[in-house]
Amino acid sequence: MLQLTMNMPAVINNPELWDAVLSRDASRDGSFVFAVRSTGIYCRPSCPARRPRREHVRFFQLPEAAEQAGFRACLRCHPRRAKTEDPQIELVQRICHAIDEHNEEPLTLKTLSAETGISAHHLQRTFKEVMGITPRQYKENRRLTDFKARIKSGAKVTDAMYDAGYGSSRSLYEKSSERLGMTPATYGRGGRGMRIIYTIADCGLGRVLVAATERGVCSVALGDTDSELIAALLTEYPNASIDSQDTLISPALNLWLDKVLTQINGQKASIDLPLDIQATAFQWRVWEELRRIPLGSTRSYQEIAAAIGKPKAVRAVAGACASNHLAVVIPCHRVIREDKHLGGYRWGLERKRTLLEREKKVG
Repeated sequence: MLQLTMNMPAVINNPELWDAVLSRDASRDGSFVFAVRSTGIYCRPSCPARRPRREHVRFFQLPEAAEQAGFRACLRCHPRRAKTEDPQIELVQRICHAIDEHNEEPLTLKTLSAETGISAHHLQRTFKEVMGITPRQYKENRRLTDFKARIKSGAKVTDAMYDAGYGSSRSLYEKSSERLGMTPATYGRGGRGMRIIYTIADCGLGRVLVAATERGVCSVALGDTDSELIAALLTEYPNASIDSQDTLISPALNLWLDKVLTQINGQKASIDLPLDIQATAFQWRVWEELRRIPLGSTRSYQEIAAAIGKPKAVRAVAGACASNHLAVVIPCHRVIREDKHLGGYRWGLERKRTLLEREKKVG
């Protein structure tokens, strides 16, 4: 089973950083950046944009760390252009640049040490202190981000895989396991130790529940009543701490709910959300292929099996679709039988039919 987690850069916390952001202190540009969870954007302290609420903000020592955590650079203040006077941060940026320049080549600590003129031990320790991850983890995360960007732009999986620097599909799925969600052990314990927050809203298919941990969305379910949806969530994670109120996760959860509702309305082919789920490598390959099905289109189980290079694994593909706990986010409703019958759907065939009809009109 894959461990669907992500190696996250270190977040720094200091009351003075927020004060610098509020005062738009240009003298602090280059010493840190602040990222806004509700928008997915990071800025330099002096950015002229309207200030977000404090609970939405995270701080990172350098832009590369913010990007590793999934944030995008502000197009207004261009935080990557800010110069730093901190020698440690400058060193780490040099290391990041060297890794980015050699993304398709093997790059060892010894090679980085030779390029930067810093001992391998000092290089590794400094990088980990500033970024919260090792140079190797940074390289793997960067490569996976590159792969996902190429897929989103329409590249074929094989082309994107090699262009991003992966030598084989095995290396892709092994490395991607570190970016994709909760540990099997946690899931196997019924979510013990996890904190899950959920929200429920009306949608064109009845009621929709979106649940998430601090890492990302762990469940999207459709149903007729709130009690039905909550009971299913409690059954799936019987030992987790589950609530509908959480000041840390709630702002992001509301944003993710809006994206799910947009998807239910058939307005987008796919939505990109941070996920905290468990899957095997095979399941994840199937789910990624489902996300590539164009809006308004369908694929048969046989076609999905062939697309992932496993033409005889039709039953396994059907099983991967049935094990999906993220309605519309992973669009298993777009998979039908070879004879054009709808097949099964966890949340009801009528909902599957409605989703397909709605997407066909838009697509």
